[in-house]
Amino acid sequence: MRGEVTRTKLLEVAHGLFLENGFHGTSMRDIADAAGIAVGGIYNHFSDKEAIFAAVLDAYHPYHVILPALEAIEAETVEDFMREASRRLYEGVTGAKAQLLPIIFIELVEFQGRHLKQLMERLMPTLLSFIQGFSQRRGQLRPLPPPVMFRTYMGMLAGFFLSEMLLRDTPLFSQAGVDWFNGMVDIYLHGILESEA
Repeated sequence: MRGEVTRTKLLEVAHGLFLENGFHGTSMRDIADAAGIAVGGIYNHFSDKEAIFAAVLDAYHPYHVILPALEAIEAETVEDFMREASRRLYEGVTGAKAQLLPIIFIELVEFQGRHLKQLMERLMPTLLSFIQGFSQRRGQLRPLPPPVMFRTYMGMLAGFFLSEMLLRDTPLFSQAGVDWFNGMVDIYLHGILESEA
Protein backbone atom coordinates (compact mmCIF):
# COMPACT_ATOMS: atom_id res chain seq x y z
CA MET A 1 0.00 0.00 0.00
CA ARG A 2 2.83 2.38 0.87
CA GLY A 3 4.40 1.75 -2.54
CA GLU A 4 1.16 2.73 -4.29
CA VAL A 5 0.96 5.94 -2.23
CA THR A 6 4.52 6.83 -3.25
CA ARG A 7 3.79 6.07 -6.91
CA THR A 8 0.68 8.27 -6.82
CA LYS A 9 2.66 11.08 -5.17
CA LEU A 10 5.37 10.79 -7.85
CA LEU A 11 2.75 11.09 -10.59
CA GLU A 12 1.14 14.12 -8.93
CA VAL A 13 4.39 16.03 -8.50
CA ALA A 14 5.72 14.99 -11.92
CA HIS A 15 2.50 16.20 -13.54
CA GLY A 16 2.85 19.60 -11.89
CA LEU A 17 6.52 19.87 -12.80
CA PHE A 18 5.94 18.84 -16.43
CA LEU A 19 3.22 21.50 -16.71
CA GLU A 20 5.46 24.13 -15.14
CA ASN A 21 8.85 23.29 -16.67
CA GLY A 22 8.17 20.97 -19.61
CA PHE A 23 9.60 17.49 -20.01
CA HIS A 24 13.24 18.45 -20.58
CA GLY A 25 13.10 21.19 -17.94
CA THR A 26 12.16 18.65 -15.28
CA SER A 27 14.85 16.41 -13.82
CA MET A 28 14.55 13.21 -11.85
CA ARG A 29 16.00 15.12 -8.90
CA ASP A 30 13.24 17.75 -9.22
CA ILE A 31 10.63 14.99 -9.09
CA ALA A 32 12.30 13.24 -6.15
CA ASP A 33 12.68 16.49 -4.19
CA ALA A 34 9.05 17.47 -4.77
CA ALA A 35 7.89 14.00 -3.71
CA GLY A 36 10.14 14.01 -0.65
CA ILE A 37 12.07 10.86 -1.56
CA ALA A 38 15.60 10.01 -2.69
CA VAL A 39 16.23 9.89 -6.44
CA GLY A 40 16.97 6.18 -6.17
CA GLY A 41 13.48 5.64 -4.74
CA ILE A 42 11.93 6.66 -8.06
CA TYR A 43 13.46 3.62 -9.73
CA ASN A 44 11.40 1.33 -7.52
CA HIS A 45 8.41 2.57 -9.52
CA PHE A 46 9.66 3.81 -12.91
CA SER A 47 12.57 2.86 -15.15
CA ASP A 48 13.22 6.42 -16.35
CA LYS A 49 11.70 9.88 -16.79
CA GLU A 50 9.91 8.89 -19.98
CA ALA A 51 8.17 6.07 -18.12
CA ILE A 52 7.01 8.64 -15.56
CA PHE A 53 5.70 10.86 -18.33
CA ALA A 54 3.82 7.98 -19.98
CA ALA A 55 2.25 7.10 -16.61
CA VAL A 56 1.27 10.75 -16.06
CA LEU A 57 -0.37 10.86 -19.51
CA ASP A 58 -2.34 7.72 -18.71
CA ALA A 59 -3.27 8.80 -15.17
CA TYR A 60 -4.58 12.23 -16.22
CA HIS A 61 -6.35 11.09 -19.40
CA PRO A 62 -10.13 11.32 -18.97
CA TYR A 63 -10.83 7.90 -20.51
CA HIS A 64 -10.98 6.53 -16.94
CA VAL A 65 -14.15 8.59 -16.45
CA ILE A 66 -15.43 8.75 -20.02
CA LEU A 67 -15.56 5.05 -20.97
CA PRO A 68 -17.73 3.97 -18.01
CA ALA A 69 -19.98 6.98 -18.64
CA LEU A 70 -20.37 6.02 -22.31
CA GLU A 71 -21.06 2.38 -21.48
CA ALA A 72 -23.91 3.48 -19.20
CA ILE A 73 -25.79 5.36 -21.95
CA GLU A 74 -29.28 4.10 -22.68
CA ALA A 75 -30.62 5.56 -25.91
CA GLU A 76 -32.88 4.04 -28.54
CA THR A 77 -31.79 6.06 -31.55
CA VAL A 78 -28.38 6.75 -33.05
CA GLU A 79 -28.99 10.49 -32.78
CA ASP A 80 -29.98 10.36 -29.11
CA PHE A 81 -26.99 8.16 -28.39
CA MET A 82 -24.55 10.47 -30.20
CA ARG A 83 -25.90 13.56 -28.47
CA GLU A 84 -25.67 11.95 -25.03
CA ALA A 85 -22.24 10.44 -25.75
CA SER A 86 -21.01 13.83 -26.95
CA ARG A 87 -22.35 15.55 -23.84
CA ARG A 88 -20.56 13.05 -21.60
CA LEU A 89 -17.34 13.34 -23.61
CA TYR A 90 -17.55 17.11 -23.39
CA GLU A 91 -18.00 17.00 -19.62
CA GLY A 92 -15.19 14.47 -19.18
CA VAL A 93 -12.69 16.33 -21.34
CA THR A 94 -13.68 19.75 -19.98
CA GLY A 95 -13.15 18.52 -16.44
CA ALA A 96 -9.67 17.24 -17.34
CA LYS A 97 -8.72 19.90 -19.90
CA ALA A 98 -6.48 22.02 -17.69
CA GLN A 99 -4.66 18.88 -16.61
CA LEU A 100 -4.60 17.13 -19.98
CA LEU A 101 -4.10 19.44 -22.97
CA PRO A 102 -0.66 20.77 -21.98
CA ILE A 103 0.51 17.20 -21.34
CA ILE A 104 -0.78 16.16 -24.77
CA PHE A 105 1.13 19.02 -26.38
CA ILE A 106 4.32 17.85 -24.64
CA GLU A 107 3.56 14.31 -25.81
CA LEU A 108 3.15 15.44 -29.43
CA VAL A 109 6.24 17.67 -29.50
CA GLU A 110 8.66 15.58 -27.44
CA PHE A 111 7.52 12.05 -28.29
CA GLN A 112 5.70 12.41 -31.63
CA GLY A 113 2.59 10.94 -30.00
CA ARG A 114 4.01 7.46 -29.42
CA HIS A 115 2.52 7.09 -25.92
CA LEU A 116 -0.87 8.27 -27.17
CA LYS A 117 -0.67 5.69 -29.97
CA GLN A 118 -0.03 2.97 -27.40
CA LEU A 119 -2.95 4.24 -25.32
CA MET A 120 -5.24 4.27 -28.37
CA GLU A 121 -4.16 0.73 -29.30
CA ARG A 122 -5.24 -0.39 -25.84
CA LEU A 123 -8.56 1.44 -26.05
CA MET A 124 -9.38 0.76 -29.72
CA PRO A 125 -11.22 -2.57 -29.26
CA THR A 126 -13.56 -0.95 -26.72
CA LEU A 127 -14.08 2.12 -28.88
CA LEU A 128 -14.73 0.17 -32.09
CA SER A 129 -17.21 -2.17 -30.43
CA PHE A 130 -18.89 0.96 -29.15
CA ILE A 131 -19.23 2.38 -32.66
CA GLN A 132 -20.40 -0.95 -34.07
CA GLY A 133 -23.12 -0.93 -31.42
CA PHE A 134 -24.75 1.94 -33.32
CA SER A 135 -26.38 -0.62 -35.62
CA GLN A 136 -28.45 -1.83 -32.66
CA ARG A 137 -30.12 1.56 -32.37
CA ARG A 138 -32.85 3.04 -34.53
CA GLY A 139 -31.76 5.50 -37.18
CA GLN A 140 -30.43 5.22 -40.69
CA LEU A 141 -26.65 5.28 -40.91
CA ARG A 142 -24.74 5.65 -44.14
CA PRO A 143 -22.64 2.56 -44.93
CA LEU A 144 -19.36 3.95 -43.61
CA PRO A 145 -16.65 1.81 -42.02
CA PRO A 146 -16.62 2.21 -38.22
CA PRO A 147 -12.96 3.39 -38.20
CA VAL A 148 -13.91 6.23 -40.59
CA MET A 149 -16.79 7.31 -38.34
CA PHE A 150 -14.54 7.10 -35.29
CA ARG A 151 -11.65 9.07 -36.82
CA THR A 152 -13.98 11.75 -38.16
CA TYR A 153 -15.62 12.12 -34.77
CA MET A 154 -12.28 12.24 -32.92
CA GLY A 155 -10.99 14.84 -35.39
CA MET A 156 -14.08 16.94 -34.74
CA LEU A 157 -13.60 16.69 -30.97
CA ALA A 158 -9.89 17.50 -31.13
CA GLY A 159 -10.60 20.47 -33.39
CA PHE A 160 -13.31 21.71 -31.05
CA PHE A 161 -11.16 21.66 -27.92
CA LEU A 162 -8.15 23.18 -29.68
CA SER A 163 -10.21 25.98 -31.23
CA GLU A 164 -11.96 26.50 -27.88
CA MET A 165 -8.58 27.11 -26.30
CA LEU A 166 -7.27 29.35 -29.10
CA LEU A 167 -10.39 31.30 -30.11
CA ARG A 168 -12.49 31.46 -26.95
CA ASP A 169 -11.70 35.12 -26.17
CA THR A 170 -11.99 36.50 -29.72
CA PRO A 171 -15.13 38.56 -30.47
CA LEU A 172 -16.52 36.22 -33.13
CA PHE A 173 -16.19 33.10 -30.99
CA SER A 174 -17.10 34.48 -27.56
CA GLN A 175 -20.73 35.26 -28.39
CA ALA A 176 -23.06 34.52 -25.49
CA GLY A 177 -25.86 32.09 -26.16
CA VAL A 178 -24.14 30.20 -28.97
CA ASP A 179 -24.18 26.49 -28.28
CA TRP A 180 -20.91 25.70 -30.01
CA PHE A 181 -20.59 22.09 -28.96
CA ASN A 182 -24.13 20.97 -29.79
CA GLY A 183 -23.93 22.85 -33.06
CA MET A 184 -20.84 20.86 -33.94
CA VAL A 185 -22.53 17.56 -33.01
CA ASP A 186 -25.52 18.55 -35.15
CA ILE A 187 -23.21 19.13 -38.12
CA TYR A 188 -21.57 15.75 -37.50
CA LEU A 189 -24.96 14.04 -37.55
CA HIS A 190 -26.67 15.99 -40.35
CA GLY A 191 -23.98 17.81 -42.33
CA ILE A 192 -24.19 21.42 -43.45
CA LEU A 193 -26.43 20.99 -46.51
CA GLU A 194 -30.19 21.33 -46.33
CA SER A 195 -31.85 17.98 -46.92
CA GLU A 196 -33.66 17.81 -50.24
CA ALA A 197 -37.38 17.31 -49.93
